[in-house]
Formats: sequence, C-alpha cells, structure tokens
Amino acid sequence: MALEVTDVNFKDEVLNSNMPVMVDFWAEWCGPCKMIAPAVVELAKEYDGRAKVVKLDVDANYQTAGAYDVRSIPTLLFFKNGKVVDKIVGAVSKQKLKEKLEANL
Repeated sequence: MALEVTDVNFKDEVLNSNMPVMVDFWAEWCGPCKMIAPAVVELAKEYDGRAKVVKLDVDANYQTAGAYDVRSIPTLLFFKNGKVVDKIVGAVSKQKLKEKLEANL
C-alpha cells in the first residue's frame, strides 16, 4: 500500500525525504484516480527502498494541494531533494509512471 500523506506530515515524508518521491494527488470521487490506483500501489512495492510513492487526498488536505497548484486530478508530482522535478496530470499507464520514477532515481 502506498503511504498516505497529509498536510501535517507532507514536509517530513516528502520534502525532507532522502529518496525521490512520487506524490499521487487524488480524491475518492475521482474515476481516473481509481484507474491508476493499482499501478501506484504496485510501484510503491517495486520501488520500496529506492523511492517513496505516496498518496495525498486533495479533499482532506487542500492546503498542500493548493500550495502546489493542483487543479486537476489525478496529478502526480515527482520530488527530488524537496523540489518538484516533474509532473503528470491525468491518468497514464504504469509504464509512464515508472519511466518518470526511473528518470529521477
């Protein structure tokens, strides 16, 4: 399972991470979010120890979503050393997510 991050622990889990982080900004009511959810969970397992894969519910954590100007979901932001280095908006294949993760390792 991908770690759930919140407004409270975002800084510790994402910005202060010593590994690259992929953050899936999602919501329960979002159909495309549900389409990519299995791939996100699989990538969390595959990259365990090399990268973090986390999920942030935009409805419950609107401060963080707003801070990163997330207007459409799913939005996936890729962080390295506390900075956004890449972004995907919309549902994409697991392969596309994997390519972006690999590029940031």
